Amino acid sequence: MISKTELADLLGQTQMIAKEVGAFIRKERTHFDVEKVEHKGFNDLVSYVDKEAELKIVNALSKILPEAGFITEEGTSTNQKEVYNWVIDPLDGTTNFIHGIPVFAVSIALMEKDQVVLGVVYEINRHECFYAMKGEGAFCNDTRIKVSKAPDLSASLVATGFPYYNFELIDRYLNSMKSLMQKTHGLRRMGSAAVDLVYVASGRTEGFFEYNLNSYDVAAGALIVQEAGGVVTDFSGGDDYIFGRKIVASNGHIHGEFLKVLAEFWN
Repeated sequence: MISKTELADLLGQTQMIAKEVGAFIRKERTHFDVEKVEHKGFNDLVSYVDKEAELKIVNALSKILPEAGFITEEGTSTNQKEVYNWVIDPLDGTTNFIHGIPVFAVSIALMEKDQVVLGVVYEINRHECFYAMKGEGAFCNDTRIKVSKAPDLSASLVATGFPYYNFELIDRYLNSMKSLMQKTHGLRRMGSAAVDLVYVASGRTEGFFEYNLNSYDVAAGALIVQEAGGVVTDFSGGDDYIFGRKIVASNGHIHGEFLKVLAEFWN
């Protein structure tokens, strides 16, 4: 098993990798050609930038922890291992990137069996590197971050993500948003789940919920929220939020009330 000292060293190296790849993405955005966009499915977009970024990350991480496997969005490596696996979204917020909306990030997590032990989210446009390792707190650019102290939904700003395909549950989704609009300071849609999560961790928002997400969308951000003092569950309050495709993150104070609202429409 990896010692705490070794994990801290890995965290530092992972931050460097995320920043280097982020610089590549930022440079490519300055001359990006939208005609090079590919479609993985309806409204499921990918570009050569996603693919090259993931390849760079996988190659770099393979050198610093050769015994680890990978769970990746673009399938650069599908070689999962029994104990350690990197969970990578090379460009979370691809649609924002393609359209020139400056909210997208690199997300990298390390899982030890079923536990996330290290997480890095680098928000490329603001040069903000959010990171955490299990049991050691959460940070942004070397400054410790904490979740908001807002006591209830009425004092909260909540983020979410809109479905862009798989519209089977859209009515539940719209009804839950309608309810939350009337109970909070408002709703925000950033377009990147990784960014949504670290904004909860840093106290910029009090909560975030979304369905139909993948492990690479949420693994790093979820740990950062928890290490910043927040709570992360699935829609039923359980712990199946990495692979269960439904996630609720909050500052903790509003979590019960938040879940109660969602339960009206999602049970």
